[in-house]
Amino acid sequence: MNVSRPAVHPVEVPPLMDGNPENLQRLRMKDIQGMPGTPGGLTLRLLQFASGVAALCVMVSTSDFTSVTAFCYLVAAVVLQSSWSLSLAFVDIYALLVRRSLRNPHVVCFFTVGDGITSTLTFAAACSSAGITVLIDNDLNNCAQNHCTRFETATAMAFLSWFAISPSYLLNFWTMASSR
Repeated sequence: MNVSRPAVHPVEVPPLMDGNPENLQRLRMKDIQGMPGTPGGLTLRLLQFASGVAALCVMVSTSDFTSVTAFCYLVAAVVLQSSWSLSLAFVDIYALLVRRSLRNPHVVCFFTVGDGITSTLTFAAACSSAGITVLIDNDLNNCAQNHCTRFETATAMAFLSWFAISPSYLLNFWTMASSR
C-alpha cells in the first residue's frame, strides 16, 4: 500500500483506526459551570448547604415539629442533604485550589448517585411537609395553635435546596453519560 507522506509541511500522521476501541482518542468536553470542581459547582453546593441548614434551623426552632412524621422526615432529609452538600463543597474547594478536574468516571458516578438520592429525598420531604402545612392552614384552619409560618418557611427552604441540587444532579448525570 502506497501512502503519501507530507513533504512540504511535515505534519504528524494520525494513527490508523482499525476498529479497536483502545486506539480511539477521547476528547474531553469543556467544564461547564455547575459541574464538580468548577466555581459554579461550588456555588451550587454552598447554596444547597445554606438553604438546607436554614430549613433545618427553622423547623427545629418550633417545639411541636416532632408530632408530625412529615416534619421529622424533612429534618432527616435536610440533615442528610446538607452534610452531603458540605462534603462535596470541600471536595470542590480542594479541586479548585489544586486545579484538578473531577472528571474521573467513578467519581462522577458517585456524585451522580449521591445527588440523585439526596435530591429525591429532599423533594419528597418538601412535598410531604407542604401537604401537611396546607392541611393545617387551609383545611383545618388551625394555624393559630401551630407555627404555620415557620413550617411554610422551612418547607420553602427545602424546596430551594432541591432547586439548587437539581442542576448539580443533571450536570453530573450528563457528564457520566457522556464519559462512557
